[in-house]
Amino acid sequence: MDIIIAVAILGGLGLIFGLVLAAASKVFYVETDPRLDQLNECLPGANCGGCGYAGCGGYAEAVLNGEAPIGRCASGGNECAQAMASIMGVKAEVVTRKVALVRCSGEKHYDKDGNLTSGARVKAKYEGFKDCLSASKVGGSGPLSCKFGCLGFGTCVKACKYNAIKIVNGVAKVNEDRCVGCMSCAAVCPRKLIVPVEPKRNVVIACASLAKGAVTTRGCTVGCIGCGLCKKICPQEAITIERNLAIIDYTKCDNCGLCATVCPKKLIKDSNVEKL
Repeated sequence: MDIIIAVAILGGLGLIFGLVLAAASKVFYVETDPRLDQLNECLPGANCGGCGYAGCGGYAEAVLNGEAPIGRCASGGNECAQAMASIMGVKAEVVTRKVALVRCSGEKHYDKDGNLTSGARVKAKYEGFKDCLSASKVGGSGPLSCKFGCLGFGTCVKACKYNAIKIVNGVAKVNEDRCVGCMSCAAVCPRKLIVPVEPKRNVVIACASLAKGAVTTRGCTVGCIGCGLCKKICPQEAITIERNLAIIDYTKCDNCGLCATVCPKKLIKDSNVEKL
């Protein structure tokens, strides 16, 4: 009999609490905008953070509330942007696809005796955590002689959700066919080497060294020395030398490639976003 009473009491309490919760859900119900679910359906669900928000849900809510512009989802691209614009009843600008470019050409190549023949010079052997940020804080500015070059410990590789980056001869390289341009890799690079560029860009200067020419040469055999030959030959005046580094203005560049023919370091290539 005691067991039956206990079960009845528990059942009664459960029924009462259930009724209270049901009533509370009615009282405190907050109607959600149906467009939020529609916006979420437009997004790829990668939660890469490239839009500046914690995930796709956060970005969708920000767009709905007018706190973020449409077109920030690099993974979704133009199709995603146009779909979101249609839901919001606005017109979106065409989103041009971008891919990540690692501004370093210092791949290390050695002869049969182990001597460096080209690339970035290593000033010390690093045996710490296999992480670029950790390595950059060791020995002043890291194990490389060039304090601007890719450290090659793969922090960007770990951050990429699309398997679009590999370390090749000590330098991160991007596979443009897999890259969606979310720039998660750029967010974790301690040397800020990774920038967005248009895919299949014929002419790129993959170097970020701001050191003077002599210093750059001591640290890397292929670094930009700021000689200005590329600037002089460019018919579109698309190249400037800023703080010892050649910079291309892609709004002026017509991809003629003349700059690549005169670069003494052979640094300017047809494309540094290589297919792996």
